[in-house]
Amino acid sequence: MLVVKRIHVEYRLAGVAEEQRETVERVLTFHADKCPVARSIAPQIAITTSVEYV
Repeated sequence: MLVVKRIHVEYRLAGVAEEQRETVERVLTFHADKCPVARSIAPQIAITTSVEYV
């Protein structure tokens, strides 16, 4: 049986200007709280995020 305990979402963003990166980082801190899917599975499944600028 598969039991999911955590999910990590990694964003790879291209073309993000340096002055926009602070906004991206700020949004990542709260976006899961606003996502209906994330809200339906939390707190049983931990959700983390990260971003890579390419």
